Amino acid sequence: MEAWLAACMAPLAFVLGSTWLETCFLLATLVLVLIVELLNTAVESAIDRVGYEWNALSKRAKDLGSAAVFLSLLLCGGSWLCAALAYWKAWT
Repeated sequence: MEAWLAACMAPLAFVLGSTWLETCFLLATLVLVLIVELLNTAVESAIDRVGYEWNALSKRAKDLGSAAVFLSLLLCGGSWLCAALAYWKAWT
């Protein structure tokens, strides 16, 4: 899901970014979400490889991985929202 959104939003970064630095930051937040999602998938796969029985440490590792993805999505969404508001204010 995140990969599809990143592919759709990447061209929009060139429209919303008023400077090359803003454009790079918007693209970097998209890539950061993908990186964190890949790391979360790696953690979950490694834990599932060890065993499917319930373990408190396994649950904690999976929860922390999910929290990292959530925080990266918040950073990305906040950055894009700020850029969209600045773009909208420039046109009004």
